[in-house]
Amino acid sequence: MFIQIAQLFLSLTILVTLHEFGHFWFAKRFGCRVDKFYLFFDFLFPFANMLNFSLFKKKINGTEYGIGWFPFGGYVQIAGMVDEQMDKSIINSEPQPWELRSKPAWQRLLVMLGGILVNLILGVFIFWMILLTCGKETLPVANLPHGLAVDSTAYNLGLRNGDYITSVGGKYVSSINRIPIELVMNGAATIDGVHANGEKFSLPVTNEDRGLILKRLKKSPFVKPRVIVMVDSVLAENYAANSALKKGDYIIAINGTPVKYFNDITTELLKNRAKNTQLTLLRGKETLTTQTMVSESGIIGFSPKIVGLPKVEVQHFNIFTSLVQGVKDGMELLVMQAKQIVVIFTVKDAHTQIGGFYTMVQQMNTEWDWEAFWRFTALLSLGLAFMNFLPIPMLDGGYIMFILWEMVTGKKVSDKVIYYANNVGLFIVLGLMIYANTDWLRK
Repeated sequence: MFIQIAQLFLSLTILVTLHEFGHFWFAKRFGCRVDKFYLFFDFLFPFANMLNFSLFKKKINGTEYGIGWFPFGGYVQIAGMVDEQMDKSIINSEPQPWELRSKPAWQRLLVMLGGILVNLILGVFIFWMILLTCGKETLPVANLPHGLAVDSTAYNLGLRNGDYITSVGGKYVSSINRIPIELVMNGAATIDGVHANGEKFSLPVTNEDRGLILKRLKKSPFVKPRVIVMVDSVLAENYAANSALKKGDYIIAINGTPVKYFNDITTELLKNRAKNTQLTLLRGKETLTTQTMVSESGIIGFSPKIVGLPKVEVQHFNIFTSLVQGVKDGMELLVMQAKQIVVIFTVKDAHTQIGGFYTMVQQMNTEWDWEAFWRFTALLSLGLAFMNFLPIPMLDGGYIMFILWEMVTGKKVSDKVIYYANNVGLFIVLGLMIYANTDWLRK
């Protein structure tokens, strides 16, 4: 858990610092006075005048650079930026030349777009570098020697273990990871394929089904490769350590029920949880039996090793094609972010799957993996760009909305309106954040 938290903390620190630098750079470029540039808050967010102190601060060329004590985000304090934390009396005074509110609309627009632009560029850049150095892996359904293993939601839809899915919503499936994306995000209405016995199928998918798939995805991947496994190691201080199970064994039956694939093993163990259970083992050419308890969660305590790995296809790129693909992947992710908003309002109970820091921690690897770390950071960077662009007062998108109104109509929105709108936006954003971060109660 510590490594997962550390990875998330580092990722957010990088993204927040660079996001705020985007605002800072444009503000300085246009002659605005920048009073503060802080990583984390030097007050009890969102209460600007409560518990004010810094862990570190240094003033350089009129700007105070510091690290706050409240480890949540960061901020740039630009003179004349009308927000919910500024002195209310300022909005009744005349704008000064060094203040943001005195600048032309196009300059204010770029200042507010600065953080979003940095997040967009950073996300695409990271994708570019990952594609250039590591390539892109896909696992086509056609490359699975034993077909798919399905979870309970997929089974209730009509899918079966050993199935091959050929298309979703009439589109060829390039990788099994695309299957739930096409169903939930792109609203695919059918799943077509072939059962293990050679019988073709075409299954309808309803909006209610999409809700069930989305809800289940936090616990299981809907479909995954069906694989044969052998015992790679027996974990100490687990039930299996007290049995005859050894490295290299194959579990071929549980309580007399034959099990060939790993999903068969996990299914039978769940059926026998909290029970003393008989395992039939194949060790070389010898067949033997042993007894073991199964935990309440359906685990006996061994690490599996896949026998005959599915063929993963790796697409390699040069410096130019990786950039093109990085932009394409980044734009697709932004479109997915927009579709998620639609899904929240159109798919039953989809809002319950909104996650906060707990969900993000669970997505991090339990061991430090730099490729996975940077991939997550790119995803999060583009996600932050999208969220900040939403036209909600207090977010960058709220300011952008007011400035665009001014540029279209020629009428500037008063500082007083912006000030009170930001206060309303603050409560909206805080409410969303509180709901998102109760995800551990909804897991």
